[in-house]
Amino acid sequence: MTPGLEWLNHGITEKGVTTREFTLKRNHRPVPGVLWSPEQGSPGKPLILLGHGASGDRFQAPVKSMAYRMVRHYGFFALAIDGPVHGGRSTGDGARGSFAEEWKRPGNVEDMISDWKTAMDSIMALDEVGQCPVGYWGLSMGTIYGAPLVAAEPRIKAAVLGLMGLVGPTEAYRKIIKEAAEAIICPVLFLWQLEDELFPRDRCLALFDLIASKNKRLHANPGTHAAVPVEEMDFSESFLAEYV
Repeated sequence: MTPGLEWLNHGITEKGVTTREFTLKRNHRPVPGVLWSPEQGSPGKPLILLGHGASGDRFQAPVKSMAYRMVRHYGFFALAIDGPVHGGRSTGDGARGSFAEEWKRPGNVEDMISDWKTAMDSIMALDEVGQCPVGYWGLSMGTIYGAPLVAAEPRIKAAVLGLMGLVGPTEAYRKIIKEAAEAIICPVLFLWQLEDELFPRDRCLALFDLIASKNKRLHANPGTHAAVPVEEMDFSESFLAEYV
């Protein structure tokens, strides 16, 4: 048993994918999470981290869909945890209202990076997973926290980011996201919705421009924030499979 990792069930297997929920016991900040594994797994296969958006949780539709894709098509492992004030950590409305306040809190990014690193360490300590290369996929709030994580975590070999700009509720966060982009050197796919009602075009482009990777690509599609085309999920899948 990995210290601090409490499994909530023995796993449910569907179409070759085993889903197991867990809680990380972290002092006064328990972290709910889920691990998706191939029914016949192979230790050392890549682990894909999945960051959900505001108002969602670890089972949000695109998160679960990406998990199933990576597990079923490539035999990878996939891991998601609830973001702050979301899912099993909900406070208030458990959505954008609560998150707007959390985003302003000093240390919120550092806390989430610590949660992700602890979750990675705990899952990779399992014999069935082992030490392995890591990829990251997360849009909107998944990039608000994901970009700083990708910048800080050398085990991450490739990332899909987007639906986010060079913005923030505080000067401290704006500095964090700017410095994170400038420190990201792994391959990056950045998804952008041209009529995004939450993040202005110029701010999204500014964030993309700051990413330091020599292998980065921008996919721009018409539509509002949540109208990401299904084919971008297809491309995300193949991108991660190629570069992780």
